[in-house]
Amino acid sequence: MTSAILKFVACCRAAGYRISTAEVIDCAGQLELVDMLDEQEFRAALRANFAKSRRDQAHFDRLYHLFFHELRGDLSSEDGFAAKAGQVIDAMREQLNGDQSYRAIIEFLSGDPYQFLDMMRKIQAESDTAAFGAKFNLGPLSSRLKVLVNLNRVREEIDHFLERNPFLFNQAMRTDLNRYFGEYLDSAFSLLLKEPRTHTNDERSYKTHEKHLLELGERAFSSLTAREIEEVRESLDRLVRKLKDIISRRYATNRRGVLDVKKTLRRADRYQGVPVEIMFRKRPPKKAKIVTLCDVSSSVWSAARFMLNVLYSLHECFEKVNSFVFVSGVKEVSEAFENNEPNVAIDKILKDPEFNYFVSTDYGETFRQFRQHHMDTLTKRTTLIIMGDARTNYLHPEDRILEEMRDRCRRVIWLNPEPESSWNTGDSEMFAYSAHCHELRQCRNLNQLIDFIEELML
Repeated sequence: MTSAILKFVACCRAAGYRISTAEVIDCAGQLELVDMLDEQEFRAALRANFAKSRRDQAHFDRLYHLFFHELRGDLSSEDGFAAKAGQVIDAMREQLNGDQSYRAIIEFLSGDPYQFLDMMRKIQAESDTAAFGAKFNLGPLSSRLKVLVNLNRVREEIDHFLERNPFLFNQAMRTDLNRYFGEYLDSAFSLLLKEPRTHTNDERSYKTHEKHLLELGERAFSSLTAREIEEVRESLDRLVRKLKDIISRRYATNRRGVLDVKKTLRRADRYQGVPVEIMFRKRPPKKAKIVTLCDVSSSVWSAARFMLNVLYSLHECFEKVNSFVFVSGVKEVSEAFENNEPNVAIDKILKDPEFNYFVSTDYGETFRQFRQHHMDTLTKRTTLIIMGDARTNYLHPEDRILEEMRDRCRRVIWLNPEPESSWNTGDSEMFAYSAHCHELRQCRNLNQLIDFIEELML
């Protein structure tokens, strides 16, 4: 049995399946502990040692079935079948013309798949190299075609040899031999045309998925389908989880710092020195306060809803988030987000009958109402985020009110969902508003939104 195991290992290696010497030694030792006549136990011992991962199991199963079943060599010697089959193999060997693939096929028919599997491995490696390199893979294709031609050639030569020797092989023997060699040739065809791929296919799928997300991230929010919107939400959920982990670690590390001896002794004096509470000079950074002012007209809202979704998913990372929506007037929607999940809050805002979404956008009126009713929400710790296309329908922009808002804020950021080439064209007042903003950003797709959120948080 040891020789059979070593031969099986050699065939696996020829097929490109890696098995180390240590694994062979371990397997040999474990086979002494199982009943090798019980195929289920025998196969389980080999699989446990040689199939190192889930993606290797299918490849191992195919090689195991090929070696121990398809190439079983269970020819009965009582009726002379083995000798007759050997005569056919010897006759085919006499016709060898130096063709390596032809010789490998003949050895495969004799029950030794080593050369054929090694040839398949080389063709597969050639195909993988061509896939990553040149655009044309005529080399691997010609190699496979050559093997295919030789397989058909061997099948025909076996048929002709049996027909030319009716005195050596009776009708029943010829039928059995044709069936026997036909099964072997069918196995060879299967290895040639349906050879199992290596684990690099999983990497390609992963890269393809990453490429899909990257391409999806470049699509404008307004052009996304319902299914793509769900994929965007999943990407944003992953971003939220990552940012929460980063922020929690940042605040945890900032709880440590340089020992403040004076504060430590002063605090310990309350308890006569026991216990001692260590005080540090370095304090955790204070959480920022966010105020958002979002245009909810047409395509602008398609981008604003994603930003609001992320901000309220990260609400514990901020001291407070106050949100306002506007078209031709301002409405605060902070309570809707605080009492509901972000997606539910967005649906409630869109269905609010008290807010008119079908009027012309008026940034001037919006700023006037904000100054009159909500100016106290802005402090020196506030980051004001305005998301809108700055198109005022040729009404007064009231950019001076934005200047007053900037003076009360720590920072003003304007996110525009339109391409930058469209700014300051037509009724756009981006030029007037830009003078009173600390930062202007284009934010019309997922990738740009993720970049902004990461910079805001980190």
